[in-house]
Amino acid sequence: MMKKVEYTYFKRDVSWLSFNYRVLLEAEDKAAPVYERLHFLAIYASNMEEFYEIRVAEHRGAIMRGNFASESVEVIEETLERITAEVNRQQESFYRIFLDGVLPELCRQGIYLYREAKPKPFHEDFVRRYFNEEVFPFLSPVLIEKGIRTFIRDRRLYLVVRMRKRTTREACYMLIKVPYAKVPRFVGLPVHEKVHYYMFIDDVIRINLPSVFPGYEIDGCYSIKISRDADIYLEEERPENMLQIIRRKVEKRKIGALSRFMYDSAMPPDFLATVCDAFGIAKEDLVLGGRYMNLQDLNKFPNPKGNALRQVVPSPMRVPYLDRMPSVFRAVERRDVLLHFPYQSFDYLIDFLTRAAFDPDVDEIKITQYRVAENSAVIDALIHAARNGKKVTVFVELKARFDEENNMSAAERMEQAGIRIIYSLPGLKVHAKVAVVLRKTPGQTGFAYLSTGNFNEKTAKTYSDTGLLTCDRAFVDDVGQVFAVLEGRLHEPQFHHLLVTPFNMVPELIRMIQREIDRVKEGRKGRVILKMNGLHDEQMIDELYRASESGVEIDLIVRGICCLVPNRPYSRHIRITRIVDMFLEHARIWYFYNGGQEEVYLSSADWMNRNLRRRIETAFPVLEPALRQEMIDMLDIQLRDNVKACFIDEQLRNVFKCNLDTGQPPLRAQEAIHEYIRKRES
Repeated sequence: MMKKVEYTYFKRDVSWLSFNYRVLLEAEDKAAPVYERLHFLAIYASNMEEFYEIRVAEHRGAIMRGNFASESVEVIEETLERITAEVNRQQESFYRIFLDGVLPELCRQGIYLYREAKPKPFHEDFVRRYFNEEVFPFLSPVLIEKGIRTFIRDRRLYLVVRMRKRTTREACYMLIKVPYAKVPRFVGLPVHEKVHYYMFIDDVIRINLPSVFPGYEIDGCYSIKISRDADIYLEEERPENMLQIIRRKVEKRKIGALSRFMYDSAMPPDFLATVCDAFGIAKEDLVLGGRYMNLQDLNKFPNPKGNALRQVVPSPMRVPYLDRMPSVFRAVERRDVLLHFPYQSFDYLIDFLTRAAFDPDVDEIKITQYRVAENSAVIDALIHAARNGKKVTVFVELKARFDEENNMSAAERMEQAGIRIIYSLPGLKVHAKVAVVLRKTPGQTGFAYLSTGNFNEKTAKTYSDTGLLTCDRAFVDDVGQVFAVLEGRLHEPQFHHLLVTPFNMVPELIRMIQREIDRVKEGRKGRVILKMNGLHDEQMIDELYRASESGVEIDLIVRGICCLVPNRPYSRHIRITRIVDMFLEHARIWYFYNGGQEEVYLSSADWMNRNLRRRIETAFPVLEPALRQEMIDMLDIQLRDNVKACFIDEQLRNVFKCNLDTGQPPLRAQEAIHEYIRKRES
């Protein structure tokens, strides 16, 4: 009897840290404009903030609550130790790239960001006046005393100061919240000899501390910050209570349990011990930082030189076919249309919804909303439709993390306009991105829109997604069934084309993978290409391992978490590519060779446990041959990227393809796809 192979998997959170390190490596790219490098430093810092607020907080919460359903306390503690070790290593790289790489490049461009305690003589008076007039009125130092616990807010930057009385040399400690809600994080100083000077607001405060505490000698000033548990834990609540419950829990997010205490690594051990003792900080909560924290603020760093120092993103292209037609409806009646954002304009989708709002033949509009843009043109179009007498139904997912308040606000605005709002389902998130427009005219059922990304014109400028506009009756009926499920009118839907979790998606994916395995066993070609943002579900990873063992050639394009381990005997036919570039790779595209009858699906779903088990997601086939080939060509371009693409190896290292001697000319996928679409549409 053959021994069963024990498959292995990367730890989810360690894999995510590998992805975020790849983001950090973009800031190290000397070929990139310096403000693009600052941008990726900011993204890295912001990502890490959310990681501690959600993932690390979840692990710490499991230990506190004694909730060890999936992993033992020993395994969780080991994971937290690995996370801390890796984050500390990455933090060292972060500050090295920022201080020794990016700041010197800014200097070469005539932009100087102070990183020393004392300003140059020609700025001393300005810094003193600025502090006295703009900063000092907002400072509220608090004495740090043992036994008196001061509450520290998350996502805020604080300074801890040790002072000694000049007379007795007695030490005392103060806590100062940096008030950059009132003042900018980066203070512009007078230009000197054509050089633009800036200073961190934290340094402005440091320099002027003697005037804040007369009679004391400043014996050290260091940055600290904390992260708190920001997740919202919901039981099986009734839908009618969901809005009030989530509103209360969002408010409580501000006082969640501690998940990280970040401190300046230059802080002396006795100073750190005093601070930890005063605030009840445990050793396992400590994460190394530097003199400057909250560096997601680098996205706000002033740019006095304009486009010359930043990445100029191509403007979204028009779609000549749609522009030639009298309306988007007439265009879609002739053939299906794929829209690729941000390469093409999101305005076409706004136009689609706006025309539906004013078309007298349109009777009803239904749409899902997961992350709503502020001042959303999508919401405006739906409100116009309701005011024009259309029946409008919007499913609003209140559990979209960190967008709960924005979604609640948009939902209330739509309700006031007469739109029927359906809120979150108990136990499920609705992550599908679908809309349907139904007509009164007999024989014309309407139109469907299905997408890999949100109905959000803001993110459509930076997230790479694809959407399908169609009037195919089967698609329209399928989307109608999805809404029937959301409305509680249908519990066992039957779909013509769509794969929908938790109904038929997983069984169909397994069937299609098995079909490739069967082809190989017949001596034929088996081929799978899967592009997604995350791969974590062990059942689906096992199916890919099985396919690889059978000889199916598999390429994975996974931007973020990937728990599948390559370069093992059971994964030797699997390659993992990661692309990080100017646009966020967000589309999910699944390709199956199918004996030459190629199939391509576009989806809102990653292969994460949550997506396949605890969400309503959709995947839809690209049926028109020309559009299907378009998607295959784009996948091929991404697999040939050797500028921004990495292979992920068995150690979770990002191995840049450009460092491998392949003899191929440089190809940057996002630039090549832009050019491909331009030529195809011309």
